[in-house]
Amino acid sequence: MEWVIIILIVLLLAILISCIKIVPQAQAYVVERLGAYQGTWSVGLHIKVPFLDRVAKRVNLKEQVADFPPQPVITKDNVTMRIDTVVYYQITDPRLFTYGVENPMMAIENLTATTLRNIIGELELDQTLTSREVINTKMRSALDIATDPWGIKVNRVELKNIIPPAEIQNAMERQMKAERERREAVTRAEGEKKANILVAEGEKESAILRAEAEKQSAILRAEAEKEKMIREAEGEAEAILKVQQANADGIRMLKEAGADEAVLKIKSLEAFEKAADGKATKILLPADLQGIASLATAFREVSDK
Repeated sequence: MEWVIIILIVLLLAILISCIKIVPQAQAYVVERLGAYQGTWSVGLHIKVPFLDRVAKRVNLKEQVADFPPQPVITKDNVTMRIDTVVYYQITDPRLFTYGVENPMMAIENLTATTLRNIIGELELDQTLTSREVINTKMRSALDIATDPWGIKVNRVELKNIIPPAEIQNAMERQMKAERERREAVTRAEGEKKANILVAEGEKESAILRAEAEKQSAILRAEAEKEKMIREAEGEAEAILKVQQANADGIRMLKEAGADEAVLKIKSLEAFEKAADGKATKILLPADLQGIASLATAFREVSDK
């Protein structure tokens, strides 16, 4: 009898312990009583009624990622391609998520595929390849509205890969190669053009510098020649001045010594002889040349005696 009581007590304790539930962070428990929805337990300690309540579903409230396999789609210009999408979603209402749809993930996958086909069907191939952001925005908006009755909020949708047919890929690769070669040719031509411009500018600047140098050199030579001529003229003028000064001093000395007119004429003739010393091309003879000649003859006779 005692063993029976002990067993009953142990069973009662086990039942009581099983009725104590602790809901962890970022989770929620959907509880049913006699098969009907009773409530949603949030984070914390909860106690259910034995044999009447049960946890129908444990719901993860974190943001989750659903990576769906590639789906075949057809563009507006009849090009078939495969696109795989990634959906970021979060459960906002555990009750609707539990009772709203039978298989939420399959429902989201099918909804994503049909929505993607509808959007891509309105775009051409080039628009599909260059309008990812537009497609992502349209997909997120459509999925968020459709999944709202299921207690699911779609935060973001991304096109992971766009896989066109092999022939389209080859054509795109050839087009990209041709575009790269064209850009390379344009870049090379621009580089050569800039190099030629720089060379021409360098030659122009060099010619300008040479012309300026030659101009400066000519100016310096002209200034040097001018300085030389000025010095020579100054030297000649100084020499003439000294000769004239010497003649004037000689005449003054003759006058001071009491020389007569005949001596003065002889001195004048000597000065005339020096002036015509093979360098003058034109000689002006004095009017009384005859008188000077007779005077010179008389002077020579006196000297001979």
